Amino acid sequence: MNHQATNIKTPAQLRIACAIFYFISGFGYSTWASRIPSIKHALNLNEAQLGSVLFAMPIGLMLTMPITNRLLSHYSARAVMLFGSVFLCVIIVVIGYTNAVWQLVAMLFCFGSARNLMTLSINTQGVAVQALYSKSIMATFHGIWSLAGFAGAGVGYLVIYYGIGLQYHFLFVGIALFALTVYFINSTLDQKPIPQSRKPVFSLPDKYLIKFSLICFASMACENAMYDWSAIYFQKAVHSEKATATAAFVFYMIAMTAGRFVGDKLVTRLGIKTVLKFSGIFIFSGLMLAVLLPYTATVMIGFVLAGLGVSCVVPMIFSLAGKSKNMSSSSALASISTVGYIGFLIVPPFVGYIAHASSIRLSFGIIALFGVMIVWLVAKLKTGDSHSADESAILPEN
Repeated sequence: MNHQATNIKTPAQLRIACAIFYFISGFGYSTWASRIPSIKHALNLNEAQLGSVLFAMPIGLMLTMPITNRLLSHYSARAVMLFGSVFLCVIIVVIGYTNAVWQLVAMLFCFGSARNLMTLSINTQGVAVQALYSKSIMATFHGIWSLAGFAGAGVGYLVIYYGIGLQYHFLFVGIALFALTVYFINSTLDQKPIPQSRKPVFSLPDKYLIKFSLICFASMACENAMYDWSAIYFQKAVHSEKATATAAFVFYMIAMTAGRFVGDKLVTRLGIKTVLKFSGIFIFSGLMLAVLLPYTATVMIGFVLAGLGVSCVVPMIFSLAGKSKNMSSSSALASISTVGYIGFLIVPPFVGYIAHASSIRLSFGIIALFGVMIVWLVAKLKTGDSHSADESAILPEN
């Protein structure tokens, strides 16, 4: 009896454990992103070739999405999260030892699959833990992801600066994240899975969530383009050194992290609709500043604005999706992610193709238009109270 009592977790303990897995996901992805220029150089890839290679990750992510959704209907989010985290750690280590393009493509496909297992399971956990609190905490969870991304980018900068090999870098990260996984998994929420009726392999959002899905599409397109190309943009457009290019990615991650940690307070004070509108404005103005004035200081400022712009969009949209009255939280997240990850899939390789055919500045100029798309879509949202702290205030009713 006493043993069972000691296994009962407080909301604060569950929140911390859930946050750890957001950290693992963010640090693992940022570790890869921080070394893209190094891998590009090692495999002698041009921008178009790199763009094609980058297709592998989101393809793996998209193809795994229906599998993950099915797993979440039969197993707890904790079990799926454990498998995804261990898989992620293994793939990170193996990527460090790839020495051929086909090997990198195969590993990035698996990396995308691991990221999908992690993304849907930790956000399902996040929505469940959010239900234990009266105030919004989802942006903070995603802030932890960004903080981990910043930390991963910072470590990437240091290992490049000190000339530490890619293999040792990725091996250390894989072991460290595996240790965190094993230590914290039993402290996470072990909710029962929600059985779901049979649905199409790829479940698209219903009409009540489609606008949110398109906003997610635009934001994730910008976010992943920045992950994959911000350092290379610095090298090609600003003609900076490799370490400075990595620092640009770090600045972007700092801005995204800061934006997510203040996001919940901004939503409480201004309402989701206002926060989403200014997010689009920041994305557009930041990327256009980087395009029109390709100098170190201006591009840094532009990347900071872009980081602030994308910071709160996905957490807020996922929070809204988790409140859908027509789907379970895991199904809503999976369906809205399907649309969002199409942007994740198509846009970063598109940047490479345009950069190879014309210039990387033109590519980023096109990406900036997604900020305009977000502002336009937000203007179409219906809201009962634009200043409400309750995210459901602008969630369309059935």
